[in-house]
Amino acid sequence: MGASLPPKEANLFKLIVKSYETKQCKKGLKAADAILKKFPDHGETLSMKGLTLNCMDRKSEAYELVRLGLKNDVKSHVCWHVYGLLYRSDREYREAIKCYRNALRIDPDNIEILRDLSLLQAQMRDLTGFVETRQQLLTLKPNHRMNWIGFAVANHLCSNVAKAVEILEAYEGTLEDDYPPDNEKCEHGEMLLYKISLLEECGFLERALEELHKKESKIVDKLTSKEQEVSLLVKLGRLEEGVNHYKALLAMNPDNYRYYEGLQKCFSLYSENGKYSSDKIDRLDALYKSLAEQFTWSSAVKRIPLDFLQGDKFCAAAANYIKPLLTKGVPSLFSDLSPLYDQPGKADILEQLILELEHSISGDGRYPDRTEKEPPSTLLWILFFLAQHYDRRGQYDIALSKIDEAIQHTPTVIDLYSVKSRILKHAGDLVAAASLADEARCMDLADRYINSESVKRMLQADQVALAEKIAVLFTKDGDQHNNLHDMQCMWYELASGESYFRQGDLGRALKKFLAVEKHYADITEDQFDFHSYCLRKMTLRAYVDMLRFQDRLHSHAYFHKAAVGAIRCYLKLYDSPLNSPAEVEDNTSKATQKKKMKKQRKAERAKKEAEEKNEGSSASGTSKSGRRHIKPVDPDPYGEKLLKTDDPLSEATKYLKLLQKNSPDSLETHLLSFEVNMRKQKILLAFQAVKQLLRLDADNPDSHCCLIKFFHKVSSMSAPVSDAEKLVWSVLEAERPSISQLQEKTLNEANKIFLGNHEDSLMHRATVAEMLYTLDPTRKLEAVKIIEDSSNKVVPTNGALGSVMEWKLKDCIAVHKLLDNVLIDTDSALRWKVRCAEYFPYSIYFEGSRSSAVNNSLNNLDTETPLNGGANGPDIIQSGNAFTSNGKLEAFKNLKI
Repeated sequence: MGASLPPKEANLFKLIVKSYETKQCKKGLKAADAILKKFPDHGETLSMKGLTLNCMDRKSEAYELVRLGLKNDVKSHVCWHVYGLLYRSDREYREAIKCYRNALRIDPDNIEILRDLSLLQAQMRDLTGFVETRQQLLTLKPNHRMNWIGFAVANHLCSNVAKAVEILEAYEGTLEDDYPPDNEKCEHGEMLLYKISLLEECGFLERALEELHKKESKIVDKLTSKEQEVSLLVKLGRLEEGVNHYKALLAMNPDNYRYYEGLQKCFSLYSENGKYSSDKIDRLDALYKSLAEQFTWSSAVKRIPLDFLQGDKFCAAAANYIKPLLTKGVPSLFSDLSPLYDQPGKADILEQLILELEHSISGDGRYPDRTEKEPPSTLLWILFFLAQHYDRRGQYDIALSKIDEAIQHTPTVIDLYSVKSRILKHAGDLVAAASLADEARCMDLADRYINSESVKRMLQADQVALAEKIAVLFTKDGDQHNNLHDMQCMWYELASGESYFRQGDLGRALKKFLAVEKHYADITEDQFDFHSYCLRKMTLRAYVDMLRFQDRLHSHAYFHKAAVGAIRCYLKLYDSPLNSPAEVEDNTSKATQKKKMKKQRKAERAKKEAEEKNEGSSASGTSKSGRRHIKPVDPDPYGEKLLKTDDPLSEATKYLKLLQKNSPDSLETHLLSFEVNMRKQKILLAFQAVKQLLRLDADNPDSHCCLIKFFHKVSSMSAPVSDAEKLVWSVLEAERPSISQLQEKTLNEANKIFLGNHEDSLMHRATVAEMLYTLDPTRKLEAVKIIEDSSNKVVPTNGALGSVMEWKLKDCIAVHKLLDNVLIDTDSALRWKVRCAEYFPYSIYFEGSRSSAVNNSLNNLDTETPLNGGANGPDIIQSGNAFTSNGKLEAFKNLKI
């Protein structure tokens, strides 16, 4: 390195390397220039100067210098290594690996290059290459602990677990008897636990248990050691010992649900689906009663029996669990019990129980079986629970009456307004829900959760500008866009993206959805630093878990939502392409242009203020290299550049492939695959999507819709001419008989049979009607009649109050849009709207009699309150059919930040 230079310049070259490593860029640049004055064609110096410039964000100059240096000295491993580092900094890992391999051809035993190569191989999951590189590192430097551990982990990741165990045992053979010293006990203990987990993974259970007992004194993490031991005992069938160990663990932490689950397994009383025979229920009941006597302070020992008890025993156990929590005033009680609503009959028992408690407390102020009086707040929390209960069951009138009664009882409890907001959201009045959520926010301006909930409600009501102003209250320096993005606030970006999509602003919607996708790319990138850190710190089990988590990262729900949103934006953009600039100018009104200019001026003014602020900032915003950290201004704040794509379908396909790889069992993935491939005229890929839909859920309305649409499209295609078309046609003809829904049936017959099988379901009837119209547009009246003949039946329930209707609000909205936009029948759409307004009186969409859309009281208030005001507390209450507000919401519309 720098060997071809005279001693003085060679020392300067070493200074360049040291300056790069310590981030002293200006010092390194000065040394490089000093060398290049005498040796302007020195390749390694040119490369190091380029690498230094790269640290100063001068990318184009950096690449130019590094390539020039490589051209001048193509046989220098330093030039190739630097070229690889340059690519690595830009996340071009495959190119970086090529450069490292070229460097190793010149200097095959270079430890630093081998180490960098191994990190990239781990990042790119080139596991075979990773094993080879780690083996080479171990061969070159066998006295380095990290090389032994790295080689073992590489074999583990490559599914060669037994080999990994052998490597760790060979490493232990190199250690002295009194190892480890005090300062390395934690790291060595972690390595031993990792080795034991490897033995367990490859099935050597007895050996793993023996190793655990033998090395117990050297393991610092005693809790993990005990958990590992009991896991091995259960797998070995030594259940009596397992029971004793689990009871010892429960004595340490009696609220750990995993310990109870393990204890049940020891008694052969565990079921994955939660279903038990009557004999097992009795044995479980006896077990938990004995545990409750032992761990009287444990909440879990009282809660878990509610999952398996039935009938009167469930009622008694539920009363025993619920009463103290109502007295104490635990707001999360309903969330705790909500999983029980998925078990038949338990929701009715809870309803009867809570109503009895309400009646007793309202009457004489005590529980039915007690003599001492309860505090007044007990009634409040009973009403609070009942409001959430009826909201869960879709009985919004009763839910609102209960929550209003609770607010009247104690108007200062914030949770009451949050729950009322949630009830109104479910009932369909998003504007009133947003207003109530904001009233709750004003009661405690220091609560981030309530602030976030208020923002979410506003975004659901499409009040994006207002939501941004509220969100900024909990961001740094009042810069909501950059900070919310930097904090990876994905729920906000998804909610605002969905709002923009509903409003038809595809540019901003795409920008938000793609921002979420960028976060996942950053999370993938963030694992890079851990490849060396975890091996050095010996956090090996956590490291392997992290790698496996990263491998399934894109199956996360937030990524799924973002990818789906982006694909829908591109589909809409393909179906309705942007007009040319001339057409836009002709079609856009002067008012819209004026509004846009006003926004631009405001943005320019804000940008100018930000620049002035940055110019006047203190030296604390300056890095060691002398550069000031100024956040770049977003060049495309409205997503206009994203909309200028030449091929929206190819962009949609990128995200579709990620969904197909990571969410193959999601119905939505294959629905989007069908939509994209039908537009691309990819007939076989579309057919593949149809088959996947039928595999996942053949009775789903969307699956039926895609099936009929596909074969209707195929039947309308012209006769095949080319060999490729004939091949496609032959595949379809061969596959059609295998589809049971179409065997020896026409599409109309299949559609009619589908209706007969699902005649009581609104969405199935709507799908049949849509397909009937698609197959034969002259039968529109018949299609409309199929929808209008649907009946909203009462769901059977033992509830003491009210009735639960079968139809859901979102389904009814979808049917209205079908009548209005697809069947294009204005009269039937109006009749449907009037009908649904009776079923959903709080719905803004259907302009229900009790909705804020009809009363309009939330949009015509003149009272202004400062953003951080609200000293008098919230006073949104339901009076008759109207909602009133204290005026805080309207004050934000004129707020300037």
